[in-house]
Amino acid sequence: MVSITVVLEIDPARVDEFLTVMQTNAAASRKEPGCTRFEISRAFDQPNLFGLSEAYHDQAAIKAHTETPHYAVWRDLAATGIVLKRMAVRGPIIDA
Repeated sequence: MVSITVVLEIDPARVDEFLTVMQTNAAASRKEPGCTRFEISRAFDQPNLFGLSEAYHDQAAIKAHTETPHYAVWRDLAATGIVLKRMAVRGPIIDA
């Protein structure tokens, strides 16, 4: 099992746009056979700061995820500068 944890600071003027695309991406991702978790969290004290918590069966499932149409929509949106800061941790789940 592989986990991906992403923290995203989104342009405050574009939060609604981000949420529309990311909620669609998350819902579609959870339907992928290799995805076991895709959750979106929002910081209480900074409404443009989000956390993504994803889990996939293996690296092949992650690769398949990145080739889906819903991921392409997110990738294209991210390329527009909507993300101000990004931090990610990708690796095996150590303790579940």
